[in-house]
Amino acid sequence: MAYRTSDFRNVALLGHRGVGKTALTEAMLFDTGAIDRLGRIEDGNTTLDYDPEEAKRHVSINMALAPIEWLDKKINLLDTPGDFDFIGEKLEALQVADSALIVMYGDVVVGTEKSWQLCDKYNLPRIILMNKMNDENGDFDNSYGQIKEHFGKSAVALQLPIRENGKLVGYIDTVKLIAKNYNTTGESTQIDLPENLRPLAEEIHASLCEVIAESDDALMEKFFAGEEFTTEEILGGLKKAINSLRLAPVLVGSSYDNVGIRELINYIVRYMPSPIERGVVTGEDKNGEPMEIVCDHEAPTSAFIFKTIADPFIGKLSLFKVFSGSVKSDMTLINARNGSEEKITQIFGLRGKKQLPRLEIIAGDIGAVAKLSQAVTGDTLCNKSRVVSLPRVEFPKPQLKMAVVAKKKGDEEKIAQGLIKLMEEDKTFTFGTDKETGEMIICGTGDQHLDIISNKLLTKYGVGIDLVEPKLAYRETITKKVKVQGKHKKQSGGHGQFGDVWIEFEPGVTDELEFSEQVFGGSVPKNFFPAVEKGLQDCVKKGVLAGYPVVKLKATLVDGSYHPVDSSEMAFKVAASLAYKAGMAQAGPKLLEPVLTVKVYVPEKYMGDVMGDLSKRRGRVLGMSPTDDGLQEIIAEVPAAEMCKYATDLRSMTQARGSFDTEFARYEEVPENIAAKIIEEAKKNMTDDE
Repeated sequence: MAYRTSDFRNVALLGHRGVGKTALTEAMLFDTGAIDRLGRIEDGNTTLDYDPEEAKRHVSINMALAPIEWLDKKINLLDTPGDFDFIGEKLEALQVADSALIVMYGDVVVGTEKSWQLCDKYNLPRIILMNKMNDENGDFDNSYGQIKEHFGKSAVALQLPIRENGKLVGYIDTVKLIAKNYNTTGESTQIDLPENLRPLAEEIHASLCEVIAESDDALMEKFFAGEEFTTEEILGGLKKAINSLRLAPVLVGSSYDNVGIRELINYIVRYMPSPIERGVVTGEDKNGEPMEIVCDHEAPTSAFIFKTIADPFIGKLSLFKVFSGSVKSDMTLINARNGSEEKITQIFGLRGKKQLPRLEIIAGDIGAVAKLSQAVTGDTLCNKSRVVSLPRVEFPKPQLKMAVVAKKKGDEEKIAQGLIKLMEEDKTFTFGTDKETGEMIICGTGDQHLDIISNKLLTKYGVGIDLVEPKLAYRETITKKVKVQGKHKKQSGGHGQFGDVWIEFEPGVTDELEFSEQVFGGSVPKNFFPAVEKGLQDCVKKGVLAGYPVVKLKATLVDGSYHPVDSSEMAFKVAASLAYKAGMAQAGPKLLEPVLTVKVYVPEKYMGDVMGDLSKRRGRVLGMSPTDDGLQEIIAEVPAAEMCKYATDLRSMTQARGSFDTEFARYEEVPENIAAKIIEEAKKNMTDDE
């Protein structure tokens, strides 16, 4: 069927882990005829959880696309993982969604709260579905009460459940409560209103009338005049209220039992906005100036790549949404980021992993293309006639850092190549090599995230890794001034080697070696000064305590002697190194550790626990202040050695409501008891290496 831009509904499914988003999508696919059997998460055979890791773990880890067709409309369902480790998948979906479906089960939990907050951030109209209402914990009154408490008067039930023998068998459409000849007392009604629902129905009746009246000045006048709304006014007013975020309909259903699913799809078609109704999107032209993009099929093409799937067998798949114009096979588009040309080969839709061939994808719709040469997630492809960059996804900075160790020696290159490929599809994951320690380092959002990266590396690219805590970049320094001699004398036939220096070592003020000379009388010729400095520069790469680089060291060459025949640059370099070893040992060497400035953002009720935990990590709380979004910001300085697993620990402390940022502050002296253990371990490793 040929669709127009006004026929599309792009809906992101959000919610906490385990509320049934994937099962709901499966039911919607089944009810609309897109699939002919219902898969089950427990059996690992759903349409969208096709990744081997998802089937094994019985949990979604990737955003997946599920287009369905209903009432001459096309709905692109963007099913997102509920686990917080995969926030990047949610953000990719939200960047191209025009509305959201928040799925919940039982209580309003942190995943429900965060879903609502994300809808606010992206300015998305939303529906709340109370799922699993056939379950023994499907308590409508409790769940609805929590919804009202957390989200306020904008969340209004448009369905009231009808239960028989503990099972959901249907619902009452509360929109009919404000229709002609229908009132909340049950008199002269079109359907029977159970006694227990009448008080709630009266409340909903008042809320809906008020919401509809607020959508239009003429309706407001009718409302105050006590006049009844027509069916057209009711439906139109509800849609205006939903799209202006004044109303979030609350519906009931059971995805596993397929109850209420078709009416949910009807609501999406009837009330959720099309891409046109969402309005213009502001991008940037090639000069960085704002440019408004209207979602129009006839306009020049602009398509945003919101997700990349890296597959070792079929290559790279790029998922995109067309914001204007259309994308066709065999057309050439410009990458607005770097000006390169991209040849569009075969285009298709995706339903899970199934590719659905397409001839054209028009404005407002979502599709995929294989094997783009340079384009990556976040790029905009457009016509030469109008180069525009659409807003990119803002991904959170990964905070959990681990070192990669190859299970099989010699696999390091394969591991690096595999991790680079995985980085293409996951923008909340980074990989690189620590220049100081030489370790391969990966960073992610949590333990499960990095565990899945490890497993994908094995299943997709055939290489196994272990993850260990990364080595820390400690430093060494001195605490007092000393004057020492370094003398190198060697005679073994022919020319000998002779170099003799006296050097004063003292604490410096910069991280780099401060070298100077105060030699009088030519005891050390000037032409050997650079050799002495070079010898010291080589030495400060390793301290005498644990082999870490030395900082804040000042060295002054004050005296020495030379031999007119046997002295050389090499001899004076060796002499300088001998002086260094002697001087460092005598000058009160100390171990230094990196200290981070940590900014933690948490709800106020967690402040005590978080500050107490920071203190246990040897941290110093510097201050706290409220943020614009209702959280508390705690600023502290904490040794980096205590922060390795903080991402996981903070999530546990705050039920995933907390977040944090870090940046390097400075180096500080390590307490003696801790330093002794670090030095002992470092010396043990040096011995093992030998």
